[in-house]
Amino acid sequence: MQNSSRSYDFLWLSIALLPLIGLSFMLTVPAQDYWWYLRLGRDILSEGMIPLVDTMGYSRAGQPIFYQQWLAGIIFHLVYQAGGAALTFLLRAVLLGLAYGLLWWMIREASGPRTATILLILAGLSTANNWVMRPQLFAYPLFMLCIFAVYKWQSGGTCWLFLLPLSMLVWVNLHGSFVLPFLLAGAAFVFGDGNRKAMFAALIAMAVLTLLNPRGVGVWQYLVFILNNPSDYLFSVEWKPPTNEGWQMNIFFAWVLVFVPLAGFSKQKLSRLEWVWFLGFGWLAFSGIRYVIWFMFLLAIFTAKLVGDWTKAWLDKPVEKINPRLNLILVSLLLFLPLIFLPGVRDTWWDDAPDLYELTTTPIEAVDFLKIHPELPTPMWNDYAFGSYLEFALPSRPTWMDTRMYSFSQSQWDEYVRVTNAEGWQEMFDRERVNLLLLSKAAQPKLVEAISASDGWCKEYSDEYAVIFSRCEAKK
Repeated sequence: MQNSSRSYDFLWLSIALLPLIGLSFMLTVPAQDYWWYLRLGRDILSEGMIPLVDTMGYSRAGQPIFYQQWLAGIIFHLVYQAGGAALTFLLRAVLLGLAYGLLWWMIREASGPRTATILLILAGLSTANNWVMRPQLFAYPLFMLCIFAVYKWQSGGTCWLFLLPLSMLVWVNLHGSFVLPFLLAGAAFVFGDGNRKAMFAALIAMAVLTLLNPRGVGVWQYLVFILNNPSDYLFSVEWKPPTNEGWQMNIFFAWVLVFVPLAGFSKQKLSRLEWVWFLGFGWLAFSGIRYVIWFMFLLAIFTAKLVGDWTKAWLDKPVEKINPRLNLILVSLLLFLPLIFLPGVRDTWWDDAPDLYELTTTPIEAVDFLKIHPELPTPMWNDYAFGSYLEFALPSRPTWMDTRMYSFSQSQWDEYVRVTNAEGWQEMFDRERVNLLLLSKAAQPKLVEAISASDGWCKEYSDEYAVIFSRCEAKK
C-alpha cells in the first residue's frame, strides 16, 4: 500500500510540475546577466584563474572586480558549450523542478497531494518572473533543502542539519544569496524548538565553509558592498519594491491578503519560528522584487499548514483504489510532455515558436554586423542592456557599460541616464572620444532621434531593435 500511495503522490507531483516546466521552456532569455556570465566562465577556463580586474569593458578597464558567482559562470558556459540553448533551457527546468518538487513534498506533508498541486502551481506562477537565466536559479533548490533541514530539526531530526553546511559549501560560490540560510537557521536557533546545540554547531560549520571560496573572508566584504551599493538600488528594477502590476504580482498580493484572515480563522497555528520567518522574509519581499520568490516558498508551506485540516476532509480524502503501474506510466508521460516545448524540439513542429532570446536586449544581428566590419572606429558607447551580449559575442569590442550594475559608480549611471535622455550627449562623447554608438531603439528613442538629426554622425546599420552610428570624421 505504501508503494501505491507513493505512485499516487508522484502522479499529483507530475501534474503540478507539468505547467511549470512547460512555462520555463517558453520564457525567453533577456540579456541581463546571462551573457556576461557565459563570458566569465569562458575566461576562467581559458585563463585558468578568476579575473581580479575588469577585462570586459573599457570605461573601468583594469579596475578591481569581485566575481563571487564564478562557479555559476563556469557551469553556464559548459552547459552552453555542450548543448547550446536546448541544454541551457533544460538546465533551468531541472533546477526549477528540483526546487518546486521539494516544495511540493513539504506542502504535501502539511495538507495532501491535491492541495499541494494547487498551491504549487499558484506559487510557481506567482514567482515565474524570478526564473531569469542567472545564478540565482542554482540557489532555489539549495534554499528548499535548508528549509527542509530546519523543519526536520524542529521535529527532532537533528541528523538532517548536515544539509545546511553542505548547501553552503556550494552556495557561497554560486550566488550572493548565500546569506539566506543564516537567516533561516539563525531564527531557528533563537525561536525554534529543536536541539539548540546542534543548530549552533551547524551555524558555526556554515560560517566556516563560507570561507572556502577563492577570496576567503572577502566574500563577506563583497556582500556588504552589494547590499550598500546605490547603483543597484537606484537603477535596477529588481531591487525596487514590488507593485501590483502583472499577473504574477496579482497572485502574490492576493495571496498575502488572503493569508492574514486565513491565519486568524484556522484551527492550525503557525509556530513562533514560522511567524518570525513570515515577518522577516515578508519584509524582504516587500522591500525588493528579487526577494519575493524566497517569501513565496515559505508562504506556500505556511498556507498548506493552515488549510490542512479542511483539505484533508474535503479535497484530499483517501483514495480507495490505486493502480501504481498506471500512475507511474502517467507520471512518465506528464514529466516528458513539456519536452515538446524545448528549443530544438519545438522548432520541428511549431513554425512561430517564441524567440529564444529577448531581442530588444540581445542585439544579435547588430553584433553580427559589427563582426564583419572591424574597420569601424573605436571606442564604442553602447546601451547598457546590449553590453552583456556584446561581451560574450564580440569580446574584441570592449563595452562602455553593461548589466553588472554594481561595477559602475552612481555618477557614471547618472551620466548614462542623462545621455540616454539626449542631454549633454555630444559633450560626453567628445570628452570620452567616443567614435561608435550601438543604441537601443526601444530604450533610447530620444538619443537615437537626436543623433539621427546630427551632421556629425553617420548611420552604419539599423534594424528593428538596434541602430549603429559612427562619427563621420573618424571614417575619413
